[in-house]
Amino acid sequence: MSASSAFNDEKGGSSSVGEPEYGHDPASGGIFSSDYKRHDDLKEMLDSNKDSLKLEAMKRIVAMIARGKNASDLFPAVVKNVACKNIEVKKLVYVYLVRYAEEQQDLALLSISTFQRGLKDPNQLIRASALRVLSSIRVTIIVPIMMLAIKEAASDMSPYVRKTAAHAIPKLYSLDPEQKDQLIEVIEKLLADKTTLVAGSVVMAFEEVCPERIDLIHKNYRKLCNLLIDVEEWGQVVIINMLTRYARTQFLNPNINESLLEEGGSGDKTFYGSDEDEDEDEEEKEKKAEAAAMAKRKPYVMDPDHRLLLRNTKPLLQSRNAAVVMAVAQLYFHLAPKAEVGVIAKALVRLLRSHSEVQYVVLQNVATMSIKRRGMFEPYLKSFYIRSTDPTQIKVLKLEVLTNLANETNISTILREFQTYIKSMDKDFVAATIQAIGRCATNISEVRDTCLNGLVQLLSNRDELVVAESVVVIKKLLQMQPEKHSDIIKHMAKLTDNIQVPMARASILWLIGEYCEHVPKIAPDVLRKMAKSFTNEEDIVKLQIINLAAKLYLTNSKQTKLLTQYVLNLAKYDQNYDIRDRARFIRQLIVPTEKSGALSKYAKKLFLALKPAPVLESPFKDRDHFQLGSLSHLLNAKAGGYQELPDWPEAAPDPSVRNVEVKESVPEWTKCSSREKRKEKKVEKPFYTDSEGESGPTESADSGNFRLLALIAWSFFFFDSISSAHNRGVCLGVFLQTIAPSSALKSYELLHRITGEGLSVEYCFSRQPFSPDANMVAVQMQFTNSASSDTKNLHIEDVKLQSGMRVKEFPEIELLPAGETATAVMGIDFCDSTQAANFQLCTHTRKFFVSIQPPVGELMRPVFLTENEFKKEQGQLMGMNEITEKLTLDVKCRNEHAIVQRVTTAANLSRVPCGSDKECRFAGRTVTSGSLVLVTVATKEEGAAQLTVNCEKMVIGTMLVKDILQALTQ
Repeated sequence: MSASSAFNDEKGGSSSVGEPEYGHDPASGGIFSSDYKRHDDLKEMLDSNKDSLKLEAMKRIVAMIARGKNASDLFPAVVKNVACKNIEVKKLVYVYLVRYAEEQQDLALLSISTFQRGLKDPNQLIRASALRVLSSIRVTIIVPIMMLAIKEAASDMSPYVRKTAAHAIPKLYSLDPEQKDQLIEVIEKLLADKTTLVAGSVVMAFEEVCPERIDLIHKNYRKLCNLLIDVEEWGQVVIINMLTRYARTQFLNPNINESLLEEGGSGDKTFYGSDEDEDEDEEEKEKKAEAAAMAKRKPYVMDPDHRLLLRNTKPLLQSRNAAVVMAVAQLYFHLAPKAEVGVIAKALVRLLRSHSEVQYVVLQNVATMSIKRRGMFEPYLKSFYIRSTDPTQIKVLKLEVLTNLANETNISTILREFQTYIKSMDKDFVAATIQAIGRCATNISEVRDTCLNGLVQLLSNRDELVVAESVVVIKKLLQMQPEKHSDIIKHMAKLTDNIQVPMARASILWLIGEYCEHVPKIAPDVLRKMAKSFTNEEDIVKLQIINLAAKLYLTNSKQTKLLTQYVLNLAKYDQNYDIRDRARFIRQLIVPTEKSGALSKYAKKLFLALKPAPVLESPFKDRDHFQLGSLSHLLNAKAGGYQELPDWPEAAPDPSVRNVEVKESVPEWTKCSSREKRKEKKVEKPFYTDSEGESGPTESADSGNFRLLALIAWSFFFFDSISSAHNRGVCLGVFLQTIAPSSALKSYELLHRITGEGLSVEYCFSRQPFSPDANMVAVQMQFTNSASSDTKNLHIEDVKLQSGMRVKEFPEIELLPAGETATAVMGIDFCDSTQAANFQLCTHTRKFFVSIQPPVGELMRPVFLTENEFKKEQGQLMGMNEITEKLTLDVKCRNEHAIVQRVTTAANLSRVPCGSDKECRFAGRTVTSGSLVLVTVATKEEGAAQLTVNCEKMVIGTMLVKDILQALTQ
């Protein structure tokens, strides 16, 4: 018997997670009472010294939470175990804390230091859980701690922790919106992440915090498109929805020609207009006609990035997740050319057949799509036929789709279906079917008479609701051709004795009043009957009786004068003020008196004016301006937090904003593991030892001296262009200072002697041109054999590089005797990024995985500019290409010499002459692309300074600012 089961037997508990928690005393209420004794048992188990008991208790507690039980009273007992050494217990403790941290804020705050230690835990699950708990404590006092934790987690080596950091960003933003700027920096960093696990989460954070910062997406657009197929399903939905809105702002409408032609043919005018406006309208028509003609002549060419999005999302139509399919469908509907939208129809029909739980949402979207893109769903007409087992809301939506798909070809089939539906016992569904018949009759003139006759037959139905709905629809249809259907109006007049539904009675009265000249004998008799029952009618019916009386008074006053006065007198004392007001208003219009105004002369024009026939339209007609699949589209109203679907731009924005020449720098988490991580060392002596220096000039030293002399000789020719002798002297001094070999080159450890079994390797960036290839950075490596045996065949294998990077290997070192040192130079083209070059360092017996990652300052080479050239280039790199930071200089760095030394140590830049002694200027170009980098350090009083970096590549500039700030402030 296990310890946990023994413990439970003693206490009368059960160790089974799946058993229901019944009370021990049957009289205590059984399952309806809370089992406090069991909670006491759990507390004792959590206070135990045995990890097995703690683990068993936590499993039961988490199972309670999963079943919806309240376990908040266990918070003090659980939180004490947050520092438990057992990893399984700690995981479950964090699961509990995430659930109750917001409710038990005071107790959670007491364990803040433990959560902070958890952020440094070797286990990625613990680090992520600690951050999750920390972000669940909704107290503003810990905002700085949360911000620091998110920033550290965003640089974590584990993608899971970085994903958790992205989840924490919206939580912190909702707690303190003032942190938006700092959170945007973290979002920008995470957007550059290349792992699929992080992509969806960071895009969600972007949508919550800064959806307007579309510039953050430009450089990551193509990466997101390419990663989309491998992202988890939830992330795919989020990214697709975001890219839909992005594409609507960055690409032209693929159906632009069709849109322009439609606009050119519309020729709409304002309701009120003057003669002067007619000329303007004609001009507008001409402009639209010209635009349509131009659009027709100039074929549309799709942007390659637009095509990339459509191509990479199309395979997701085969996804097993309904949300992903719906997301791709709405993307194609909003972004694809008309000829390509049809590919989504089959996928949506498949969803209807296989996912009954999402039918409502799918049909909502199909109903909207079928209005503008009817043709793509016509082959699947039978898929929208209604089954008796369908819920009412599904039946109504299928009716909507069938009505939208109706045309001259399939209307007979659809009407036969509708005849069957009318026999249903579901009255709401029958009413919707009658409305659908009316819409079909409105849209297709060939079947109008057939539909009207069918609806008239329904007037004899026993069900009042069916008759009432038929009356309402017939009324709308009769307005289109009333002169042809006087018999139907007479037939409907007879129904006033039987129909009791207020809306139906009101509709019949409106019809009789509106077309009273077609039924001159029946209309007065109807008014007589209505006057008799006036006081018992509903308000909506009373208003139509008053209208009927007024119209008959104007057309047939001999027969209806007294009836009209009687009705108006009854209405004068009605309880409803709307009816009283209507009666008073109509009496003044139709019965002229001395007090009547001039308006009474126009009574006939007011009451008997021709009224346009109503247009029976789909309730989904105008919903396409909402993004499909959104809550706003579902409600047909803008919901809170909804982001508008942008209109297509009139002119194509600059596509170069998405150009990424090389893959940008990877975050710190891509460095080697701690065992293989290189360590930056403070070099107290030069890279070359004194013994090497005393041995005499070597070949490399000779070449370095020769290069130095050549540069000095070239400088005399260069300085002739400088005007004053003083400036020439300053510039020459700066030049010599820049090109002189630095004695403070940093050395980095590539391989430790313990890891390398006696072989240690250090490297530095020599800042000398790599002669085989000028676009490569020269990396000088020093091998030391501390072992007792010789090392043979030192070389490189299995080089793993990011796209665009190249490596020129050093020549193989055939023999490195014990106790000896050897030097070699290799070239690496980092493509102007701080991505690591990974490879295997091999000997005759072993292979070591190593990595070289350059500081951003080593990706540059000096460039020599005059003061005027510097100002000119700086003026062209303003705005988005400029970064400015204020700083306080270190005490030891408050003179010109110290500033120059620290800046040039941090970055391989040259000094630029400056007329002011309070400014230091530096210039350089990136090794691969030759992008210009300009740095200015302007000093002020008491150590205050301003650092300005102008750079053609903002990613390079951002990292360079960070390194120079660190150099000047420490």
